[in-house]
Amino acid sequence: MLVNGKWMEDWQPVQAKDAKGGFVRQTSSFRNWVTPDGQPGSTGEGGFAAQTGRYHLYVALTCPWASRTLIGRKLKGLEDVISVSVVEPALTKQGWRFGDYPGATDDPINGATYMHEIYTRADPLFSGRATVPVLWDKRKGTIVNNESADILRMLNDGFGDLASHTIDLYPAGKREDIDAFNARIYPALNNGVYRAGFATTQIAYEEAFRDVFDCLDWVESELEGRDFLFAKHPTESDIRLFVTLVRFDLAYHGLFKCNLRRLSDYANLQAFCRRMLDWPGVAETVSFDHIKRGYYSIAALNPTGIVPVGPALDELF
Repeated sequence: MLVNGKWMEDWQPVQAKDAKGGFVRQTSSFRNWVTPDGQPGSTGEGGFAAQTGRYHLYVALTCPWASRTLIGRKLKGLEDVISVSVVEPALTKQGWRFGDYPGATDDPINGATYMHEIYTRADPLFSGRATVPVLWDKRKGTIVNNESADILRMLNDGFGDLASHTIDLYPAGKREDIDAFNARIYPALNNGVYRAGFATTQIAYEEAFRDVFDCLDWVESELEGRDFLFAKHPTESDIRLFVTLVRFDLAYHGLFKCNLRRLSDYANLQAFCRRMLDWPGVAETVSFDHIKRGYYSIAALNPTGIVPVGPALDELF
């Protein structure tokens, strides 16, 4: 991790824990917003006006948080507005690395080798983990935002007429429902699988484990009779749910010890994933190879580095 802008120790998945030994996720540090006219968003400072070619998105196909933003970029038709770099799937001792692994890219904007170099370009004294996604401003040479929830929402409405309006990811009449759903699944499922996988005590693991499957059971019932959660098309909530579900049997069931049931044991959740993958553009953001190679590169959980051959994807999706 970085301490005052210097790389001080090898990358580790757990950098903070609570009194029970539970995994505590780092808070995002850059919280500015792109807006149509450059006025400040809900947090941070202004000066980040929507413009074609000005912004660059750094992502990992392994990472569910980064995948949220890739899906949002696709669904809002912003591929020609926002450029993208993809890190390699395997986490190195210095964290995310750019390279030539199939599906990954180099960094044409800053010429960085590691993601942590992007952070120190934005803040030479930055301390913490260098996470993805990152929305970068080419004009100012700095990070706009590194919080996936913020980036997903600004992709929906922050780029004004540069974005497609065929899909509204945060429709006005459903915002309370979307916010409530997001708030419920984040600690229990999206972050719950990480709380289980990175727990350092049995009690912390079992608490997270229960949360994960209580949440999956609840969402399975919520999806009964629905194609999507709150509209006839995907919204924020569908994206947030999907990015965790699509990784469940590939990584969380085995490596993160979330093994009470598989996604393929839930008829509605499995069908929902198929519908998401069939939605135009979504499957292009998913790399099953990157997901498996990325998670199974975490040495603290898989010291041999062996990547499992299964599961059979045609049975999952």
